[in-house]
Amino acid sequence: MTPIMSACVRLDSTTLTAATYNEHRETLQLDFRDGTRYLYSGIAPTLFRELLLAASKGSFFNRRIRSRFPYAKIPSEN
Repeated sequence: MTPIMSACVRLDSTTLTAATYNEHRETLQLDFRDGTRYLYSGIAPTLFRELLLAASKGSFFNRRIRSRFPYAKIPSEN
């Protein structure tokens, strides 16, 4: 399987704007439309791929990631 690089992927979603995955650390940063950012831990590469392929990124996030993995809110840069 092809390794995933740590790069920001823009998302076509009404909930999420971007996702940045670090395969080595198994972390997923999600940027939300309201400007908030969260970093999720323990995200397997297959789950990240499934997110990218999901018809609805927001629904996938709510069903498969939200409240299921440790997370931290990333302070805004303002």
